[in-house]
Amino acid sequence: MSAPIKTLAELSFEAQDALYERLGVADTVRYLNQFRHGSGNYTKEREERYTDESVEDVVSRIEAQRAKKQFG
Repeated sequence: MSAPIKTLAELSFEAQDALYERLGVADTVRYLNQFRHGSGNYTKEREERYTDESVEDVVSRIEAQRAKKQFG
């Protein structure tokens, strides 16, 4: 005896309901958003944005931002 096979839509609906019950709506939405497909071409955009910067330049900016957050 086997269980009837659910459609993908039925399975998705049931899974979302289970997540809502267990995690709540806000955390379910946060969880599901990680699977959304982005848009654009990150590699091309990154190359254009950081053409004139070295890795050291980027690291320095990150460290400055962290220090600013830490010390206000």
